[in-house]
Amino acid sequence: MEVCIERRFIRTNDRIRAREIRVIDDEGGQIGIMPPYEALKLARSKNLDLVEISPTAQPPVCRIMDYGKYLYQQEKKEREAKKHQKTITVKEVKSRINVDDHDYETKKNHVLRFLDEGDKVKATIFFRGREMTRTGLGRQILERLIKDVEPQSIVEFRPRQEGNTLHAILAPKKSAAEREKEKEKEARQKAKQEARENQERGSAVHEKATAAAPVGVATPDSQAS
Repeated sequence: MEVCIERRFIRTNDRIRAREIRVIDDEGGQIGIMPPYEALKLARSKNLDLVEISPTAQPPVCRIMDYGKYLYQQEKKEREAKKHQKTITVKEVKSRINVDDHDYETKKNHVLRFLDEGDKVKATIFFRGREMTRTGLGRQILERLIKDVEPQSIVEFRPRQEGNTLHAILAPKKSAAEREKEKEKEARQKAKQEARENQERGSAVHEKATAAAPVGVATPDSQAS
């Protein structure tokens, strides 16, 4: 029986105030309804704790368990869960309206890399001084970027003007789980390809050795036969 308790509201041992409680033993078996002090005696006879796991039930439900061990296991589960959580951050890629083709390609590759790592991207165009009269050019640059990275992204916010900046928000098209499966699939395909190439190289070496052997000289295969 899996028990999950909100730690802030847990009552244990002498802090359990109900007149009667329903008791579950440390192996998950139903003991029955009894006063808390009797259940506490049972718990202490096993060097365990009495823990209220369902305070709103009628009567409240308590379980005999090693409470310290339970807290340790819960903390361990929480740490493991955090390890596997992917924190999505927003990476910003900044440009100006006078960006040349080489710089544009560099910025685009940054966007693709961030998306592939599972992060969102804020693509921003900055305007200075008289450049504010050419915001349409900045919008063209962002629309071009959106089109170029479309296979890997979805648009959360289309280009919008805020003061002297124009920005769009892009998010990864694939989830973290989907990207992980794709990487595993690529790794398996690569391993199969390498195994096939190694086998072909081995066959080629064997055929070459057989062809080069002088007439009347036994090859390893003919000796074996």
